[in-house]
Amino acid sequence: SQKLSGIPESLLAFSKTKGIGMDKRILTVQDISCVGQCSLTVALPVLSACGVEAAVLPSAVLSTHTGGGFAGYTFRDLTADMPAIAQHWQKEGFRFDAVYTGYLGSGEQITHVRHIMDTLLVPGGARIVDPAMADNGKLYAGFDAAFVEKMKTLAFSADILLPNITEAALLTGMEYRKEYDEAYIEELTAALHEKGVGTVVLTGVSYEPETTGVAVSGKGFRGYYRHARLARTCHGTGDLFASAFTGLLCRGYEPFPAAEAAAEFVLACIRRTEPEHWYGVRFEPVLYTLAAKAAGINLSE
Repeated sequence: SQKLSGIPESLLAFSKTKGIGMDKRILTVQDISCVGQCSLTVALPVLSACGVEAAVLPSAVLSTHTGGGFAGYTFRDLTADMPAIAQHWQKEGFRFDAVYTGYLGSGEQITHVRHIMDTLLVPGGARIVDPAMADNGKLYAGFDAAFVEKMKTLAFSADILLPNITEAALLTGMEYRKEYDEAYIEELTAALHEKGVGTVVLTGVSYEPETTGVAVSGKGFRGYYRHARLARTCHGTGDLFASAFTGLLCRGYEPFPAAEAAAEFVLACIRRTEPEHWYGVRFEPVLYTLAAKAAGINLSE
C-alpha cells in the first residue's frame, strides 16, 4: 500500500491487528459542541483511534462550546431523550464494557446515567467518571451545591474517577488550596477512596511552577507523573486527556501507564496547536501517535 504522508508503514497495519481491547464496546455520555474540539467531538475520534467501539449518548447539542471567545451559542437539552434511548438499547440487547461520562448538565442526567450503568454494563464493566463541574476553585456556570451533592452519587460509585483538584475538594468537602504539598494530595485521594472510589486519577497536580502532572492512586499503588507546564492553555484538554486515558485503559493499559501516555499525547497536541487556533486543541494531526500507542506500535523503530 502507498505510504501515507508522515505516517510510518507500520501504522497502516493497525486496522488489521486484534489488540487486547479490540472487541470492547464503550459508551460515552456527554454533550456535543458542534464547533470547539471538546466533549463528544473529541471523545468519539479518540476512542475510535484507540481501537475500541465507541457508542455515544449526547446529553445536549450546542453550536459551540461555552468557553471564552464564543457568544450567542445555541443550546438544546436532550435530557428527555435519554431514557427512551436507553430503553431501546436494552430491548436490542446492547451491553457495554465501560461507561465513560463527561460533562453532564443536570442532576436529572446524572440519575439517567446511573440507571444506564446499573442496567447496561456487562458484569464487571467499568464505571469511568470525569466529574466535569469546576476548576480553579469555582463551579462552572449553571452548577450549584445541589449539583455537587448529586454528582457525589455518581462519582462515589466510580471504578475510576478523573477529577481535578477543585472537583476532588468539592466532592470530599475538603478545603481547596492553590498551594499544597504531597500530603494534601494524598489526603484528597484517600478521602475519595474512603467514599468508595476504586482508582483516582487526579489531574492538574503541580508542586512547582515549571511542572504539572497527574497523581494516580488505587488499591496497592500510588504514582505521580510529572511533565513540563506549557505557557499556553487550550480549551478541551481535559476532555482530550480523559478520552485518551479511557481508550488506552480499554486496550489493556494499567491506570498509571495510561495516564502517563494520555498526558504526553495532550502535550503533543498543545504543541501542535497554533496560537491563532484559539478555540480548541488541534489533536487531529497527532492522533495517529495515540493509535500507535494503543496498538503497541513503536513509531521510533
